[in-house]
Amino acid sequence: MTIPASTDPAISRPPLLRVLVLFTLGTVAMALWYLTSYSLRGSDDVSWFPEEAGCDPSQGVCRAALGEEGSLTLDLGAGGEIRALEILPMTVALKGIEAESVAVEFIGRDMDMGLHRYPLARQADGTFHGEGQVPICTDAEMPWRARVIVTGGERRLGSGFNFEVVRSRL
Repeated sequence: MTIPASTDPAISRPPLLRVLVLFTLGTVAMALWYLTSYSLRGSDDVSWFPEEAGCDPSQGVCRAALGEEGSLTLDLGAGGEIRALEILPMTVALKGIEAESVAVEFIGRDMDMGLHRYPLARQADGTFHGEGQVPICTDAEMPWRARVIVTGGERRLGSGFNFEVVRSRL
């Protein structure tokens, strides 16, 4: 008497294949969790400090004290006016603070324009440098805020600087 072969796919799979499928699904779930966590990680865990009064990054270098620990300066290299879609050579210098990374975020102050985050690279002289741009808006002139976020260990410190952007004339 012959025993018929099973047509049930769960029975015909080898046990190693089941382990590999479960491992792959776990890895994909973990990667999705990490990517979602990273992309949605906001600035809720940043200790914010005010900028110096009267500072306009379109007019030159702006400074902010980061508590008693130190300070930062932001230079957007704007040369007097920041225009939408123009590349800005950004430089952040830190005093009294060791940082693993520095990023500059541009956010619309009166209108949600999304988050535009630009990580800066550490230079040999200890400053952080990178390029970024403010996106175009339908308004001829729009208020923006440049937020500088400094990450060092488990700490994140930051400050923000208000400025106006004039839409580029095409």
